[in-house]
Amino acid sequence: MTLAAPLNAPLTTALDAVLAQSRSTSGAMQAALAALHSLLPVRGDPATPAAMLTLLQMVYRVARRDLPLARLFEGHVDALQIIARYADAETARDAAATAAQGGAFGVWNAALPEERLRVTDGRLFGGKSYASGAGLLSHALAGTDTAEGNRLVLIDLKASDPSIDRDWWKVVGMQRSQTHVVRWNGADPASFRFVGEPGDYAREPFFSGGALRFVACHAGGVAAVFDHVRDHLVATGRTGDPHQAGRVADLYLAAAAAAAAVRGAAATWGTIPYVDHVAAARVAVTACAERAIATAQQAIGLGGMFVAHPLSAALTDLMVYLRQPMPDAQRMRVGAAAADGVLVPDL
Repeated sequence: MTLAAPLNAPLTTALDAVLAQSRSTSGAMQAALAALHSLLPVRGDPATPAAMLTLLQMVYRVARRDLPLARLFEGHVDALQIIARYADAETARDAAATAAQGGAFGVWNAALPEERLRVTDGRLFGGKSYASGAGLLSHALAGTDTAEGNRLVLIDLKASDPSIDRDWWKVVGMQRSQTHVVRWNGADPASFRFVGEPGDYAREPFFSGGALRFVACHAGGVAAVFDHVRDHLVATGRTGDPHQAGRVADLYLAAAAAAAAVRGAAATWGTIPYVDHVAAARVAVTACAERAIATAQQAIGLGGMFVAHPLSAALTDLMVYLRQPMPDAQRMRVGAAAADGVLVPDL
């Protein structure tokens, strides 16, 4: 792990320049991912809570400007952390060099029913669902069934040439994340490498605790909703309306609470109850996001639902991204940890 400078003014300026160019084309998205990698303040697993927070601050700021890009960037960070943690030295060096040269990585682990990804006779068969960045990424890390158990494989997507079902991703938001179904039919062994040992992907605290990165994205999405509503009301001269002032206050409180939840969980990195704090942050940020979505719709009304309005994409992207798996399990984990005295409210 290396820790570069925090998100100071020059880095923030560079980040803003990257984000300003990310929305036009798929090529621009790829270029943005490469540029974001070059700005990463933390490489590998953060060594301290301060390093963790620095990384999350960058993810948060990307999400505040461009949530689909943040989804891809978070996956890129996740993949490179896993590779650095579990891969052999040669694979780790090659992945770091590829990323430095503009390669984009991701983690594809959602199973495709009836077509599970597997290695048979040394070749790759089957597929993955919810494969974000399909057609944009250069490499994907995926859980694969093998004779030894489920193992991670690092797939060179240019060498493996998977088929991509782009007709499947018919959702109201996050279209630009290019989340598709991918399939392989006997990909050559030279196109993928094994990473780590069976069961490595689900090892804690990295598996559950890694969710804090996408929770930071969600918090950034809440801040974006606040930004768009505030800007709209200022531009239309409606901030003097007491009802609207109250809604802006509610949105600020939701965005601030979401950020605080992420910051609080980051402070526990390296401790035994870290994963429980991440679960609590996920539940809290989801509640903040749902409150912000409803308040924003009340504040701007039908005008904010026109596709051309920036709030429209901010709302629908956040609504889709919030739907991460097993939300009830997170709430149950928080309840159990609170009952056991692991999570205790304090100031």
